[in-house]
Amino acid sequence: MSPLASYRRLFELAGTTYVVVAFLARLPLAMSQLGTLLLVSDATGSYGLGGLSAGALAVANAVGAPFAGSLADRIGQRHVVLVQSLAGAASLVLLVALVHAGAGDLAVVGAAALAGLTMPQVGPLARARWRPITARTGTHQRRLVDVAFSYEGAADEASFAIGPALVGLGVVAVSPGGALLLAAGLLAGFGTAFALHRTARTVRGDGRAVAKVALVTPVLLVLATAQLLIGCLFGATQTGTTVLATAAGHPGFAGLVHATLGVGSALAGIATAFIPERFGPERRIMVAAGALLVLSVPLLFVDSLPALTAAVALLGCAVAPFMIGVFTLAERVVAPGRVATAMTLLASATGIGYALGSTVAGRLADDHGHTAAFAVTLTAMGLAVVLVSLSQGRLRRALAEARSAGAAAERSPAPVA
Repeated sequence: MSPLASYRRLFELAGTTYVVVAFLARLPLAMSQLGTLLLVSDATGSYGLGGLSAGALAVANAVGAPFAGSLADRIGQRHVVLVQSLAGAASLVLLVALVHAGAGDLAVVGAAALAGLTMPQVGPLARARWRPITARTGTHQRRLVDVAFSYEGAADEASFAIGPALVGLGVVAVSPGGALLLAAGLLAGFGTAFALHRTARTVRGDGRAVAKVALVTPVLLVLATAQLLIGCLFGATQTGTTVLATAAGHPGFAGLVHATLGVGSALAGIATAFIPERFGPERRIMVAAGALLVLSVPLLFVDSLPALTAAVALLGCAVAPFMIGVFTLAERVVAPGRVATAMTLLASATGIGYALGSTVAGRLADDHGHTAAFAVTLTAMGLAVVLVSLSQGRLRRALAEARSAGAAAERSPAPVA
């Protein structure tokens, strides 16, 4: 089945409404991090506190997401996502109110953390739905799931392009607080729709089965570390972009500039489906990591918004292939009953990386400017290259074992009712 035919079949199986809802429901998370950074930095005049608040939101989301994913594996996604969507929206409103009221630093950081803790990870949970959605496609299922993950990677990156762009427009048209209130409204509306969509019923929880399956393995730890480093890229690059845009007198343009990272990444993500299957996800990760390292170097030399925009757009072209490879590999090697937990764990690692990158880059930028923030991006990608290169053998063995286990399961006779 060709990639174009696979995309068409996926959208037929899930329905156009699901595709639209699942995309819009992930925008609030993409908006909230930059929105928090701009809101707090503008109100207090401190990039350090702004980065700390955005980092607190990301860390809390990272801490809470695996628990929500595990609960979804046990009882299903519907109730979990519904509660998170409504609570997350309310928490964003509280954060805006506290900042506008001049609340203390501790209260602001705590409110940001509460928003992150309650906000659902829609992208990872959407990934967990594709295998049951494609359950009746026979021999085409593996290819369809791989293409679905390419789409999800592109959708995530597009959300992290459109989300910051919406924040930038909100800052220019209204205020940073207005941008976060828009995120709250989107979360309450489309997060609820995602929770109640019929596809949520395809992911049935099974607490007893989940309890029997180990989740944390050496391979998953490698993949989680890889996602932590890509999160560092997001946090450091976003912070450096904000510092440079503010110094240029256009702080609202930070979201628009950073959005180009997602644009390039989304286009590359769609194109990933056209890569031959024989070029496995472990090799894709290694090539993408090398590309990210090389493309991070120009960030150290930019001193204007046009140059930064071009550098960030090029960097984005390697982000989605890296992340798609990580999530695809995880989906193949993790037991079916733990997919939601694994997907949210990887997303959590990304959030922790974002917090680490934004916090360190924010503190360095306070003293040394945007170039110091971008140096964090380069360092993280250097570590990613080392990690992925040293782990190639382990990743290949894990994929081979998963294929063998899958083949054995297909040969086993079905139990007699």
